[in-house]
Amino acid sequence: MDTTLTFIDLAGSIALLLWGVHMVQTGIQRTFGPDLRRILGAALGNRFKAFLAGLGVTAILQSSTATGLMVSSFAAGGFIDLVSGLTVMLGANVGTTLIVQLLSFDVSRVAPLFVLIGVMMFRRGTMTRTRDLGRVGIGLGLMLIALSQLLHVLTPFEDVPSLRILLGMIATVPIVAVLLSAALTWLAHSSVAVILLIMSFAAKGVIPPHAAFALVLGANLGTAINPVLEGASGNDPAAKRLPLGNLLNRVIGCAVALACLDWIGPALVSIEPDASRAVADFHTAFNLALAVLFFPVLEPFSRLLRRWIPNRLEAADPSLPLYLDPAARELPSVALAGASREALRMADVLEAMLRSAADALEKGDRTKIAETKRIDDTLDGLNTAIKEYLTAFDPDSMANADNRRLLEILTFATNIEHAGDVLDRDIMGIVGRQLKRGLKLSKDGQAEILGMIDRLCRNLRSSAAVFMTEDARTARLLADEKEAFRDIEAAATQAHFMRLRNGGGATAETSSLHLDLIRDLKRVNAHLVAAAAYPVLKEQGELLRSRVRTEG
Repeated sequence: MDTTLTFIDLAGSIALLLWGVHMVQTGIQRTFGPDLRRILGAALGNRFKAFLAGLGVTAILQSSTATGLMVSSFAAGGFIDLVSGLTVMLGANVGTTLIVQLLSFDVSRVAPLFVLIGVMMFRRGTMTRTRDLGRVGIGLGLMLIALSQLLHVLTPFEDVPSLRILLGMIATVPIVAVLLSAALTWLAHSSVAVILLIMSFAAKGVIPPHAAFALVLGANLGTAINPVLEGASGNDPAAKRLPLGNLLNRVIGCAVALACLDWIGPALVSIEPDASRAVADFHTAFNLALAVLFFPVLEPFSRLLRRWIPNRLEAADPSLPLYLDPAARELPSVALAGASREALRMADVLEAMLRSAADALEKGDRTKIAETKRIDDTLDGLNTAIKEYLTAFDPDSMANADNRRLLEILTFATNIEHAGDVLDRDIMGIVGRQLKRGLKLSKDGQAEILGMIDRLCRNLRSSAAVFMTEDARTARLLADEKEAFRDIEAAATQAHFMRLRNGGGATAETSSLHLDLIRDLKRVNAHLVAAAAYPVLKEQGELLRSRVRTEG
C-alpha cells in the first residue's frame, strides 16, 4: 500500500512539473508571442543576429518547438533561407538550457513567493497581459514545488528491486537510456520538464551520472522529433527541411557524444561534483558544442538538405491547405497567421470564380460553368479545413486578442464560401439556362452585369485588405458599398424596364434572367462586406464605447 501511494506521489509530482512548464510557456506565448515573432523576423537577415534571436526568444518562451514553428512559417513563406532558419534553431537549442541552469540551483524557497505574486496578478489584474504574466508566476512556483517534492518522493525508490534492474540496464547500455528519454520527451512535448526530472533522479543518486548524461542526450533528441512528426502537413518542402535539418544535427551530435561519453562523463563529474549541476552543465555544453560545430558548415549542410528534399514539381491539389500546421497550435499567434494566409487563398479562389462567370457571360463559354463548379469545390475544401483547424483550439487557453482574431478568420472564410455558393448555384445556374435556351442579354444589360462583376472584384480585394490590416477607414468605405449596390440594383432595374418598353434589345424572356443576375450579384457583395468590414467596425465601436465609459 505504501509503495502504491509513493508511486502516486511520484506521478503527481511529475504531472505538476509538466503542468507548471505548460503554464509558463502558454503565459509567455500569450503575453509576448506576436512581439517575439516580429523580433525574430527582424533579426533573420544576419546569421549571428539570427543565432542570438533564437537563443533570446527561446529563453523567454522556454520552447524550442514554438521558436521552430515561427521560423518554419517564415521558411515556408519564402521570407528566409534555410541557412538562417537552421542558425535560429541552433540558438533556440541553447536557449532552452538557460531555465535548466537556473533551476539547477536550490531556489525552492522562493516557490511560494512566485505562486503568491502570480495569483495576485491573475486575480487582481485588469489587463490581459497582467493576468498572463500571473500565469507565468504561478507556473514557475508549481515547477519549483514539483522539483522539491520529487526530491522527497524519490528517496524510497532507491532500493526498489525492479527499478534497480531498469537503472542497471540504463547504466550499462547507454543507447537504451537515449531511446527511453527520447520517447519520454516526445510524449511529454517538453525537454525542459524531462531534463529537470533527470536532474532530480541524479541529485538523489537514483541514477549514476553516466546514465544521467545518456538520458540528457535522449531528451535533446526527443525534442527535435516533435516538429518532424507533427509539423507542416502541406506539400511545401521548405517547411520540412528545417525540422529535418534540426533533427539530423541532433542525431549526429548524440552519436558523437555517446561515443565519447566514457571520457566526457568522468571529466565533467571531476569538475562539478554536484550531480544536479553536472546534468545541467552537460545539457548546456552539448548544445553549445553543437552550435560551434555546425555554425561554420551550415551552407554545405543546407545544400545537402535541398538535394535530399528537392522541390516538388507536380501541381498540388488547390483544395488542400498549405499553411494549416497542426504543430503550430502550441503557439496560437503562428497558427492564426497560417489560417489567415489560408483564408486569403479563399479570396483568390473566389476572384477566379468571378472572372470565370464574366467570361461565361461575355463569350458564351459553356466550359466556364463546369470550371466554376470545380473552383467552388476548392473553395468548399479550404473553408472546411480552416474551420476544422480553428475549432480545435481551446478558447480558455488563448488570449482575448487571439480569440477575437480566430472569430474574424472564421467570419471571413464563412462569408467567402457563401459568396462562392451564390456564384456557383445561382449566378452560374442563370448563365447556364441562358446559354441552353440560346438567349442573349442586350448590349447595355450585359455591360451592366460585367461592370458589377468588376466592381465585385475590387470589393473582394478591399475585403481582403481590411481582413489583414483591420483599417477602420477602409472598412467604412467597404461597408458603404452595400448601399452603393442597392443603388446600382435600383438604377439597373429601372434602365432595364426602360429598354424593355423602348425595344432596346431586351425581351420579356431575358428580363427575369437579367434581374435575377443583378439580385444575386448584390447578395455576393453583401457577403464580401460582412466578411471583413463589419467585424472591424464592431471592434472599433466597442473600443469607442469602452473609452467613453473610462473617461466618464
